[in-house]
Amino acid sequence: MDKRGSRRKSAARTKRAGRASADKPHSRVRFWARRVAIWGGALALLAALFVGLAVAFAARSMPSYYQLKATQTAQTIVVRARDGTEIVELGPSFGKWLTADEIPQVMKDAMISVEDRRYYSHFGIDFWRTGGAIVEGITGSRSRVGGTSTISQQLARNVFLNTNRTLDRKLREAVLAMALEAKFSKEQILELYLNKVYFGGGAYGIDSASRKFFSHPATELSVAEAAIIAGLVKAPSRYSPTADIDAAVARASVVLRLMKEQGRIAPNVTVDPSAVNLKEEAGQNSVRYFTDWVLPQLDLLLPETFEPIEVWTTLDVGMQRAATAAVQSNTPGGAQGALVSMDRDGAVLALVGGTDYVETNYNRATDAMRQPGSAWKLFVYLAALEAGYTPDDRVIDTPVRINDWSPRNSSGRNVGEIDLRTAFAYSINTVAAQLGNEVGFGTVASMARRFGISSEINTYPAMVLGTNEVRLIDMTRAFAGVSAKGNSVEPYGILKVETGEGELLYQHEQARSTQLVPDYVAAGITDLLQTAVATGTGRAAQIGRPVAGKTGTTSSNKDGYFVGFSSGITTGVWMGRDDNKRVGGLQGGTAPARAFAAYMRYAVKDRPVEEFDTDLQLPEWQLEPDDEYMLGDPEDYYFIDEQGNLIEPGTSDSLREDPFAEEFDRTLDPDRSRSPVVPAPRPPQQPSRGADGAPQAVGDDFLDEATGAQRQQRQQPAPRPNN
Repeated sequence: MDKRGSRRKSAARTKRAGRASADKPHSRVRFWARRVAIWGGALALLAALFVGLAVAFAARSMPSYYQLKATQTAQTIVVRARDGTEIVELGPSFGKWLTADEIPQVMKDAMISVEDRRYYSHFGIDFWRTGGAIVEGITGSRSRVGGTSTISQQLARNVFLNTNRTLDRKLREAVLAMALEAKFSKEQILELYLNKVYFGGGAYGIDSASRKFFSHPATELSVAEAAIIAGLVKAPSRYSPTADIDAAVARASVVLRLMKEQGRIAPNVTVDPSAVNLKEEAGQNSVRYFTDWVLPQLDLLLPETFEPIEVWTTLDVGMQRAATAAVQSNTPGGAQGALVSMDRDGAVLALVGGTDYVETNYNRATDAMRQPGSAWKLFVYLAALEAGYTPDDRVIDTPVRINDWSPRNSSGRNVGEIDLRTAFAYSINTVAAQLGNEVGFGTVASMARRFGISSEINTYPAMVLGTNEVRLIDMTRAFAGVSAKGNSVEPYGILKVETGEGELLYQHEQARSTQLVPDYVAAGITDLLQTAVATGTGRAAQIGRPVAGKTGTTSSNKDGYFVGFSSGITTGVWMGRDDNKRVGGLQGGTAPARAFAAYMRYAVKDRPVEEFDTDLQLPEWQLEPDDEYMLGDPEDYYFIDEQGNLIEPGTSDSLREDPFAEEFDRTLDPDRSRSPVVPAPRPPQQPSRGADGAPQAVGDDFLDEATGAQRQQRQQPAPRPNN
């Protein structure tokens, strides 16, 4: 019995041991599961604590709501024409800040529908949306319409972070989004977002976008317009209505569908986004040549500032449009053209640096260095006139050789003796060479410097024909100096600069003008320039009123120039190829002169006709005796006798009366009776004679005065009386 019982106990123990060995793996699993749960919970608790502390710290150090409202990321520059018309806006535009109550509800609904449908139910991070993005990343599906970031995350990225697609940036973005939610209300976050998010074209905020695309403030947005603006956030450049209207309309249709699905608009509402009247883009093509020239000057005119500013310029919108049309319609195919026009005080009224700014933004009006051809003869003839020549002086068109250089006329022949006026009007090269050689090539270079040519000038003989490379704006400035009767002109393009609040930061002050050449030289060169247009090579530049100007053509027709002025406006035109190749048929008197005329007809249409002052009032040293007799007292002139001796004033046998004096008096007083001229008696004077009895050229009194003998005698102190 005992053995049987012991066997039963042994079997029971074996059975229990088997069950224990079978339950041992399950126990280990439960053990490790409990351990993982405990450690996981602890880690999650630590992570939550860490995130909570990070959020709390971020919220505490985050700027206030009002500081965020005032934050702007860059400077906005509004450029205005002389009449106040806005011609271009550069940099970001923030528009007017709209409060949550001012933002249309339809705009809020449209943005929430497409960017963050659970905006009012999450605390900064949408875990459903993030989980869906992870699944889509695994499966390769791309069914989502919006991105993974909530509105709070997007605001955090736009205000505090950059757009780098890194894990570190995403983690910081999440923390900042929760900090925003902890510190501000949903309405405040949405207000900040809608006033700061970028919509393309430099527009930040819904008000700026509405004004840019629809020409009205955001408070007046319709459902369709709100849908277009909301659709821009995903890809502003791709869905911009000014860049691709079809893409913008398609994206807006998606926004409207989401609004219906989410119950934000009635299902039966039908809106056609294509019926929205988009703002027409103003012609900003050629204007950018002007702004590229004028805006860098702000660095010199203003202290460093980051606030929005408005720059009032000298540009005339109508003239700029006319200048652009004149250049585009007259420039030969394959060539480029440029035009600069300035007022009598140097204010630049129009500036075109090429035929198409989008195609090439190289500014040929201010930066290109090209040969002006015969337009350079302005300085040659200015130097000749200053040296004593007059427009009526005779010169000889004959073959010339200066050192190893022998210029030829464009006609290939010489015409012999002509006057200076004709030589200039028909741009006779041999005469220009003779004049330059006579006055000195260095004198010609100095004259060009005097009139504002800032580029390098060589003094080789061929320089008289315009071989030095110059800028069009400098040549126009030089001709403007002639138009200003020989006074200096300083080109400028900025009238004043104001802040967005109207505070004056800069006001242009007229530069002090200096006389560059005497009046008679300015009158003489104006005479020559007027003849060049009236009868010479510049006939194509005639506009039905007085015009003075000069053509210029370089060898092989590589450059064509015309610069001239009328009614106080001076305009220069250049045409040629950027690669400096020949342009068939291009001459200064053809396409450039025609472009000048086309522009100037518009530019001067509202100005009175002005006749040029070409009356030469020569200086005394340049007057012939007959000319001086007409202008001055003949007794002030020293005559020479047969022996070459100087005859003193007042020794003539009879008085010379001005035969035109009475006629001049009768012009002033028509009732004055004609009276005979009776010379007044003068005491006879005998010429001084020397010791040998021969007449002296001058008397002893004159010699004493000239040598100071009389002065010394007068200055001798009187003897002191004896005490």
